[in-house]
Amino acid sequence: MKKQNVSDAVIRRLPRYYRYLDDLHVKGSVRISSSTLGEKMGITASQIRQDLSCFGEFGQQGYGYNVDELRSEIGRILGVDERHRIIVVGVGNLGRALMQNFRFHDAGFLLEAAFDVSPALAGTEVAGVPVLNTTELERFIPEHKPDVAVLTVPQAAAQQTADRLIGLGVRGFWNFTNVELSSEAPGVSFEDVHFADSLLTLSYRITERKCTLKENL
Repeated sequence: MKKQNVSDAVIRRLPRYYRYLDDLHVKGSVRISSSTLGEKMGITASQIRQDLSCFGEFGQQGYGYNVDELRSEIGRILGVDERHRIIVVGVGNLGRALMQNFRFHDAGFLLEAAFDVSPALAGTEVAGVPVLNTTELERFIPEHKPDVAVLTVPQAAAQQTADRLIGLGVRGFWNFTNVELSSEAPGVSFEDVHFADSLLTLSYRITERKCTLKENL
Protein backbone atom coordinates (compact mmCIF):
# COMPACT_ATOMS: atom_id res chain seq x y z
CA MET A 1 0.00 0.00 0.00
CA LYS A 2 1.23 3.46 -0.87
CA LYS A 3 2.61 5.39 2.05
CA GLN A 4 1.74 9.00 2.71
CA ASN A 5 4.01 12.03 2.40
CA VAL A 6 6.30 10.68 -0.32
CA SER A 7 9.08 13.20 -0.84
CA ASP A 8 9.36 15.21 -4.03
CA ALA A 9 12.83 13.76 -4.59
CA VAL A 10 11.40 10.23 -4.69
CA ILE A 11 8.57 11.28 -6.98
CA ARG A 12 11.04 12.84 -9.40
CA ARG A 13 13.08 9.64 -9.55
CA LEU A 14 10.07 7.49 -10.44
CA PRO A 15 9.95 8.57 -14.11
CA ARG A 16 13.65 7.68 -14.41
CA TYR A 17 12.96 4.21 -13.03
CA TYR A 18 10.11 3.82 -15.48
CA ARG A 19 12.22 4.99 -18.42
CA TYR A 20 15.08 2.59 -17.64
CA LEU A 21 12.71 -0.31 -17.03
CA ASP A 22 10.84 0.45 -20.25
CA ASP A 23 14.14 0.30 -22.13
CA LEU A 24 14.93 -3.05 -20.49
CA HIS A 25 11.43 -4.27 -21.37
CA VAL A 26 11.94 -3.36 -25.04
CA LYS A 27 15.27 -5.20 -25.03
CA GLY A 28 13.59 -8.32 -23.63
CA SER A 29 15.23 -8.32 -20.18
CA VAL A 30 13.35 -10.48 -17.69
CA ARG A 31 14.88 -9.48 -14.35
CA ILE A 32 17.33 -7.05 -12.87
CA SER A 33 18.92 -6.54 -9.47
CA SER A 34 18.77 -3.26 -7.57
CA SER A 35 22.57 -3.01 -7.80
CA THR A 36 22.57 -3.39 -11.61
CA LEU A 37 19.71 -0.93 -11.98
CA GLY A 38 21.54 1.46 -9.67
CA GLU A 39 24.71 1.25 -11.76
CA LYS A 40 22.76 2.12 -14.90
CA MET A 41 21.07 5.08 -13.22
CA GLY A 42 24.02 6.33 -11.20
CA ILE A 43 22.38 5.86 -7.80
CA THR A 44 22.86 3.32 -5.02
CA ALA A 45 20.97 0.06 -4.72
CA SER A 46 19.88 1.03 -1.21
CA GLN A 47 18.37 4.27 -2.57
CA ILE A 48 16.34 2.28 -5.08
CA ARG A 49 15.07 -0.11 -2.41
CA GLN A 50 14.25 2.82 -0.12
CA ASP A 51 12.38 4.66 -2.87
CA LEU A 52 10.33 1.64 -3.88
CA SER A 53 9.48 0.83 -0.26
CA CYS A 54 7.42 4.04 -0.20
CA PHE A 55 4.88 2.27 -2.40
CA GLY A 56 4.95 -1.34 -1.22
CA GLU A 57 7.02 -4.51 -1.43
CA PHE A 58 8.80 -5.18 -4.71
CA GLY A 59 11.28 -7.84 -5.79
CA GLN A 60 12.62 -10.96 -4.10
CA GLN A 61 15.86 -11.43 -2.24
CA GLY A 62 18.30 -13.35 -4.38
CA TYR A 63 16.20 -12.79 -7.52
CA GLY A 64 15.89 -9.04 -7.88
CA TYR A 65 13.03 -7.44 -9.75
CA ASN A 66 10.89 -8.81 -12.54
CA VAL A 67 11.29 -6.09 -15.18
CA ASP A 68 7.76 -6.26 -16.60
CA GLU A 69 6.10 -6.38 -13.18
CA LEU A 70 8.11 -3.49 -11.74
CA ARG A 71 7.63 -1.45 -14.90
CA SER A 72 3.88 -2.01 -14.72
CA GLU A 73 3.70 -1.14 -11.03
CA ILE A 74 5.68 2.08 -11.41
CA GLY A 75 3.58 2.94 -14.46
CA ARG A 76 0.46 2.46 -12.35
CA ILE A 77 1.88 4.67 -9.59
CA LEU A 78 2.68 7.36 -12.17
CA GLY A 79 -0.77 7.06 -13.74
CA VAL A 80 0.49 6.05 -17.18
CA ASP A 81 -2.70 4.05 -17.80
CA GLU A 82 -5.04 6.81 -16.67
CA ARG A 83 -5.15 8.56 -20.06
CA HIS A 84 -5.27 12.07 -18.64
CA ARG A 85 -6.68 14.65 -21.01
CA ILE A 86 -4.30 17.41 -22.06
CA ILE A 87 -4.41 20.54 -24.22
CA VAL A 88 -1.73 22.86 -25.59
CA VAL A 89 -2.18 26.61 -25.22
CA GLY A 90 0.15 28.52 -27.54
CA VAL A 91 0.92 27.03 -30.95
CA GLY A 92 4.12 28.90 -31.72
CA ASN A 93 7.41 27.21 -32.55
CA LEU A 94 7.73 25.46 -29.18
CA GLY A 95 4.10 24.41 -28.91
CA ARG A 96 4.13 23.07 -32.45
CA ALA A 97 7.41 21.21 -31.87
CA LEU A 98 6.00 19.52 -28.76
CA MET A 99 2.86 18.49 -30.59
CA GLN A 100 4.81 17.07 -33.48
CA ASN A 101 7.56 15.30 -31.58
CA PHE A 102 6.57 14.52 -27.99
CA ARG A 103 4.80 11.18 -27.51
CA PHE A 104 2.10 12.29 -25.07
CA HIS A 105 0.34 8.92 -25.16
CA ASP A 106 3.48 7.14 -23.93
CA ALA A 107 3.28 9.23 -20.76
CA GLY A 108 -0.41 8.44 -20.28
CA PHE A 109 -1.89 11.60 -21.82
CA LEU A 110 -4.44 12.08 -24.58
CA LEU A 111 -3.75 15.30 -26.49
CA GLU A 112 -7.21 16.54 -27.45
CA ALA A 113 -6.76 20.04 -28.83
CA ALA A 114 -4.52 23.10 -29.06
CA PHE A 115 -5.35 26.78 -28.78
CA ASP A 116 -3.80 29.98 -30.12
CA VAL A 117 -4.75 33.64 -30.38
CA SER A 118 -3.90 33.79 -34.09
CA PRO A 119 -7.03 33.65 -36.29
CA ALA A 120 -4.86 32.18 -39.07
CA LEU A 121 -4.26 29.02 -37.03
CA ALA A 122 -7.88 28.37 -36.10
CA GLY A 123 -9.28 25.42 -38.00
CA THR A 124 -5.87 23.95 -38.83
CA GLU A 125 -4.27 20.79 -37.44
CA VAL A 126 -0.85 19.95 -36.04
CA ALA A 127 0.08 16.25 -35.99
CA GLY A 128 -3.61 15.45 -36.41
CA VAL A 129 -4.65 17.58 -33.43
CA PRO A 130 -7.17 20.38 -34.08
CA VAL A 131 -6.10 23.96 -33.37
CA LEU A 132 -8.81 26.27 -32.05
CA ASN A 133 -8.88 29.96 -31.26
CA THR A 134 -8.41 30.78 -27.57
CA THR A 135 -11.90 32.29 -27.61
CA GLU A 136 -13.10 28.67 -27.67
CA LEU A 137 -11.58 27.86 -24.26
CA GLU A 138 -14.74 28.82 -22.34
CA ARG A 139 -16.75 26.39 -24.44
CA PHE A 140 -14.21 23.57 -24.77
CA ILE A 141 -12.92 23.16 -21.21
CA PRO A 142 -16.26 22.72 -19.39
CA GLU A 143 -17.28 20.20 -22.06
CA HIS A 144 -14.05 18.15 -22.32
CA LYS A 145 -12.62 18.75 -18.83
CA PRO A 146 -8.89 18.52 -19.62
CA ASP A 147 -6.68 17.58 -16.68
CA VAL A 148 -3.57 19.43 -17.84
CA ALA A 149 -2.68 22.41 -20.01
CA VAL A 150 0.70 22.73 -21.71
CA LEU A 151 1.56 26.42 -21.55
CA THR A 152 3.75 27.67 -24.39
CA VAL A 153 2.46 31.23 -24.50
CA PRO A 154 4.67 34.36 -24.29
CA GLN A 155 5.91 35.29 -20.81
CA ALA A 156 3.77 38.41 -20.65
CA ALA A 157 0.62 36.32 -21.05
CA ALA A 158 1.64 33.39 -18.83
CA GLN A 159 0.02 34.19 -15.47
CA GLN A 160 -3.09 35.69 -17.04
CA THR A 161 -3.56 32.60 -19.21
CA ALA A 162 -3.01 30.27 -16.25
CA ASP A 163 -5.54 32.21 -14.16
CA ARG A 164 -8.07 31.98 -16.96
CA LEU A 165 -7.61 28.23 -17.30
CA ILE A 166 -7.74 27.69 -13.52
CA GLY A 167 -11.01 29.62 -13.44
CA LEU A 168 -12.36 27.18 -16.02
CA GLY A 169 -11.34 24.16 -13.98
CA VAL A 170 -7.87 23.14 -15.20
CA ARG A 171 -5.71 22.00 -12.28
CA GLY A 172 -2.46 20.77 -13.88
CA PHE A 173 0.06 22.83 -15.84
CA TRP A 174 3.15 21.80 -17.80
CA ASN A 175 4.67 25.25 -17.94
CA PHE A 176 7.23 26.18 -20.62
CA THR A 177 6.84 29.97 -20.29
CA ASN A 178 9.96 30.48 -18.15
CA VAL A 179 7.76 32.28 -15.61
CA GLU A 180 7.17 30.95 -12.09
CA LEU A 181 3.39 30.69 -11.95
CA SER A 182 1.28 30.66 -8.81
CA SER A 183 -2.31 30.24 -7.72
CA GLU A 184 -4.31 30.30 -4.50
CA ALA A 185 -6.89 27.93 -5.96
CA PRO A 186 -6.94 24.50 -4.26
CA GLY A 187 -5.41 21.48 -5.99
CA VAL A 188 -3.48 23.35 -8.68
CA SER A 189 -0.10 21.87 -9.67
CA PHE A 190 2.59 23.54 -11.77
CA GLU A 191 5.45 21.62 -13.33
CA ASP A 192 7.84 24.32 -14.56
CA VAL A 193 10.30 23.49 -17.34
CA HIS A 194 13.30 25.83 -17.53
CA PHE A 195 15.62 24.91 -20.37
CA ALA A 196 18.25 27.34 -19.11
CA ASP A 197 18.46 25.49 -15.78
CA SER A 198 19.44 22.28 -17.53
CA LEU A 199 21.94 24.03 -19.77
CA LEU A 200 23.51 25.91 -16.84
CA THR A 201 23.82 22.63 -14.93
CA LEU A 202 25.78 21.29 -17.88
CA SER A 203 27.82 24.49 -17.92
CA TYR A 204 28.75 23.95 -14.27
CA ARG A 205 29.93 20.41 -14.93
CA ILE A 206 31.99 21.46 -17.94
CA THR A 207 33.51 24.35 -16.00
CA GLU A 208 34.42 22.04 -13.10
CA ARG A 209 36.04 19.60 -15.50
CA LYS A 210 38.10 22.36 -17.12
CA CYS A 211 39.20 23.64 -13.71
CA THR A 212 40.23 20.14 -12.68
CA LEU A 213 42.25 19.69 -15.86
CA LYS A 214 44.04 23.00 -15.29
CA GLU A 215 44.85 22.06 -11.70
CA ASN A 216 46.38 18.79 -12.87
CA LEU A 217 48.63 20.43 -15.47
